Amino acid sequence: MIRTLRACACIVILLSTASLAVAAEPVDTAQSIIQNQIEAFLNDDAEAAYSFASPQIRQKFPDKSIFFEMVKRGYAPVYRPGNFAFGRSKVEGGTVVQEVLITGADGKDWTALYFLVRQPDGSYKINGVQILQQAPGPEI
Repeated sequence: MIRTLRACACIVILLSTASLAVAAEPVDTAQSIIQNQIEAFLNDDAEAAYSFASPQIRQKFPDKSIFFEMVKRGYAPVYRPGNFAFGRSKVEGGTVVQEVLITGADGKDWTALYFLVRQPDGSYKINGVQILQQAPGPEI
């Protein structure tokens, strides 16, 4: 009887841990993608930065050079962050919204909301970024 209860308790713990891991996986994936794209910007690697863009973004900016220039001009805190840290995140269906708290090269604080969407192959791509000059960020 005690062994049966212990076995059941172990199964419940394993299932709980597995469900937490599954819930965290899209967030971990999103954070990795964001970090890799920011590193690509810091290294002036337009090709790598562009590789994280969703098909919808690629339609709007059909060339990596056009995309890179758009980010340089319109998203300077993302293009050249002084420091950044991940804030809150939210998973809804196939979309991950990830807050990124950024101190820009100019010393100003920014909040970037990244929107990543799951692709048919199961991967995630960045489908948009909204930046606001403030920290902490808005409700997500």
